[in-house]
Amino acid sequence: MLLVRAHRRPHIGGPCSSEYTAHVTPTYQKYKTCKRWNEPGDVHELTCSCFRGLPLLSSDRTRTWFVAAVERARVRQEFDVWAYVVMPEHVHMLVHPRRREYDISAVLNGIKWPVAIQAKRYLERSAPQWLSRLTDVQPNGRAAVRFWQRGGGYDRNVRDERALGAMIEYVHATPRRPGLVREPANWRWSSAQWYDGRRDVPLQMDDTIV
Repeated sequence: MLLVRAHRRPHIGGPCSSEYTAHVTPTYQKYKTCKRWNEPGDVHELTCSCFRGLPLLSSDRTRTWFVAAVERARVRQEFDVWAYVVMPEHVHMLVHPRRREYDISAVLNGIKWPVAIQAKRYLERSAPQWLSRLTDVQPNGRAAVRFWQRGGGYDRNVRDERALGAMIEYVHATPRRPGLVREPANWRWSSAQWYDGRRDVPLQMDDTIV
């Protein structure tokens, strides 16, 4: 029996329906509330998209910031990383919290917040003309500079092994779909290389996956 809980949040890039293998054209959507399930033993498939679909993760600089943030967060929040891919406009991850009591929102914040802070500081120093493109006027009238799309991201809980395997394949195939590479393992910023046997990779996977 497939046990996958799908949650929709404001985002672009990545799947946004209960059918994991379906390709959906990225769109902007607004939702007043979002529900997250912090279930012990569940795997979380996470998608985080850049503000307005901008290719803010197209450089090795920002990709390195992201990987470093994951490394720090996985220690502090005690979760395993089972798959990931960094695309120019978004990222996908499969994470497995080790704590019985955890907060997936804290996991997301621990990954996203450091990247946003580093990006803002870099732009202020080196490319201030970009700040206006990243300025988001919120419903209350306040303006904020954003790296990530507002709304927290997209996640779903997974318990079924077959669904988990399909998700890993989907994550690894992401760079191939737009023609960035011919084979998933050719994309450096992905766990496909780790699963292919390489260990000189930007982000090591945890071997707790069975």
